[in-house]
Amino acid sequence: MMRPVYLWAGSLLLGCAVGYLVYQWLIGPRVYLEPVGEGTLVHTIVASGHVQTEHRINLGAQITGTVSKVLAQEGQSVKRGQLLLALDSAELGASVAQARAAEQLAGSNLRMVQEVKAPLAKQAVAQAETNFLSAQRAVARAQALFAQGFYGGATNEDAQRALEIAQSQRSIASHQWASVQPGGSEAASAQAALVQAQAALQTQLARFRYSQILAPQAAVVMARNVEEGDGVVPGKVLMVLSPLGSTQLILQIDEKNLKWLRVGQSATASADAFPERKFAAQVAFIHPAVDAQRGAIEVRLDVSEPQELLKQDMTVSVDIEVERRTQALLLAQTAIHEVDSAAPWVLVVRNGKAVRQGLGLGLVSQGKVQVLSGLQAGEMVVPTAQTGVHEGGRIRQALP
Repeated sequence: MMRPVYLWAGSLLLGCAVGYLVYQWLIGPRVYLEPVGEGTLVHTIVASGHVQTEHRINLGAQITGTVSKVLAQEGQSVKRGQLLLALDSAELGASVAQARAAEQLAGSNLRMVQEVKAPLAKQAVAQAETNFLSAQRAVARAQALFAQGFYGGATNEDAQRALEIAQSQRSIASHQWASVQPGGSEAASAQAALVQAQAALQTQLARFRYSQILAPQAAVVMARNVEEGDGVVPGKVLMVLSPLGSTQLILQIDEKNLKWLRVGQSATASADAFPERKFAAQVAFIHPAVDAQRGAIEVRLDVSEPQELLKQDMTVSVDIEVERRTQALLLAQTAIHEVDSAAPWVLVVRNGKAVRQGLGLGLVSQGKVQVLSGLQAGEMVVPTAQTGVHEGGRIRQALP
């Protein structure tokens, strides 16, 4: 009696198990699904490179001398016009003083011509003219009296000689007056002497300025090759400066990304030594040729604002924003089969079944793919890692 009961119970349990399995097969397994969403997709090219300044400034002395002061150290930031080095200038200072005194003397001589000699010459011209007219009248009277027999020949001759002397003096006074006028020989000579003295003073001042070596622009001191007391000669590099505000980031980017790159694109960069400090940069130059050996192209980015933390040849990481799509259909890359092929596809859930659907894809960035065709917002897709799901099979969404 007990044996039929066991057989009946076993058959019932087996039937329930088979029925449950058939039910599960009919309604499908529970699967975690990926939704098709909408949002903004930013396509970036990530690359690493190094810091480089556009040029170096080699500072040297233009005269021979001895260093008296060194006022800048390696690594120091300096401003335009800041004194970096000073040479012993005692002898140069004395030369400047001597040239300045010569200039003052030449100026005094010119003023003497203009203020003293010119008025005196004018007065001498007037006096000589008066004497000449008086001598002419004397000759006329002497000739008249000689004709009447009152004067002898000697008196007439004396009057004539006096007239000749007066005429000569008038001519000399006239020439002297002309020489002290602007453009006259004496005035021109005094003016030329002043110009020459001024030029000599400027020369000595320039030599004196050569004893002070200033920063030509805002920069960082990269190297210092001199100490106080050292003798220097023209041509010797005393300091090397790296100008501020001209920092560039040099990248080598895979040539397959060339189609995305444009001058003017914005980027975000950080030095590997300071990854938390982000700064802006901009694509400034794309090399016209590809490096065939590396299959890469050189790209240079300008750093818009000076960054004191950046050092020459420091390694940097850069994200270049090359494309931005708003209101795009987005799907996780992990939900797409054969994503890199010419015919990507997904298993999309429609009417409770997994349906194979081909896709048209756009941008790919940070694990997200832009869907151009094949899906609609809100549809659910089976991830590629999900097992036990086949095309045409029924599935249910598992709740997170």
